[in-house]
Amino acid sequence: MPGFIIFIILLIIIFVLSGIKIIQQYEKGVVLTLGKFSGVKEPGLRVVVPIFQSIRRIDMRSTPIDVPKQEVITRDNVTANVDAVVYFRVVDAPKAFLETVNYEYATSQFAQSALRDVTGSVDLDDLLGKRDQISEEIKKIVDTETEKWGIDVENVKIQNIELPQDMKRAMAKQAEAERERRANIISADGEKLAAQNLADAAKIFAGVPGALNLRTLNTLERISAEPSQKTMFLFPVELIDALRGASSVLKK
Repeated sequence: MPGFIIFIILLIIIFVLSGIKIIQQYEKGVVLTLGKFSGVKEPGLRVVVPIFQSIRRIDMRSTPIDVPKQEVITRDNVTANVDAVVYFRVVDAPKAFLETVNYEYATSQFAQSALRDVTGSVDLDDLLGKRDQISEEIKKIVDTETEKWGIDVENVKIQNIELPQDMKRAMAKQAEAERERRANIISADGEKLAAQNLADAAKIFAGVPGALNLRTLNTLERISAEPSQKTMFLFPVELIDALRGASSVLKK
């Protein structure tokens, strides 16, 4: 067989093999025929016409994008650095390929812009305490803008919020003052409750004859059991009652 024929056969084999494409399970292939969109190839072994047709594989899996740290000024004029992560998925492969040069980069840029706009329109307290609500608002904005590219934004999560050192110190002082205030309130409530209990106990002792004497004896028993040295002076109850009676007569 002449060498020229062998060469032609090899060229034909290479030509045919170059038209065989494998689309992975998580991909779809966008086919262009003479530069014009002509269809979508599903996963599996697919054949295209070399030279006349080209194929672009589009990943259909959920893809995370890190939104770089953005310096924002909140509504109450506090400077903060905020970053986030965006989870999106391609739902329309032809749109994702034909409507934008780089859908991942474009989605990231929209997310950065939305992050600055939304965080700049809220107070610092809301930014720190309402992350989920702010993330949902950013998601809605980005999802609306990227829908025309066949992109579905699944979730947006604000990750880190960095504050200036002086603001951190001020917040720490505020938190400490709040803890002290709560501790004082709890202590005052405890003292009020203890005073009320003592008042109730005094009323009970005053209304029951001999109850105070029994309480006194109980207290003396506990004191005498302790190892420290003590000197106690005991007076008869009758003497105390006599003194009380004399005091009342003198007052009259």
